[in-house]
Amino acid sequence: MAAKDDLGRAGEERAARHLVGAGYTLLDRNWRCAQGEIDIVALQGEDLVCVEVKTRRTVDYGHPFEAIDARKKRRMWGLAHAWAVAHPLHARGRRIRLDVVGIVGHDPSSGSLEHVADLV
Repeated sequence: MAAKDDLGRAGEERAARHLVGAGYTLLDRNWRCAQGEIDIVALQGEDLVCVEVKTRRTVDYGHPFEAIDARKKRRMWGLAHAWAVAHPLHARGRRIRLDVVGIVGHDPSSGSLEHVADLV
């Protein structure tokens, strides 16, 4: 399990660097509550963005985005709402949206990275 945890951490670090480079301001990482965890919370313009990061070594078992099904999206929305309630000064008056970053490669620091903003 440690190798999978290391892969996930490395992917989240790469995603965070990507987001900062794209003009996002990071507010929180690995925020936890009773419902689960948000990988990254950030601001982009006036939007509060909750980002799910999925990292895979290969696509042998599917692309990382395939893990984001309707049930996962509902859970992500619930977590975004919980974060907003816990941090009203950052959330008040902002549109909340979900983004997902998928990384594929044996080394997350150089693997392919895809970013979908405003996951519907």
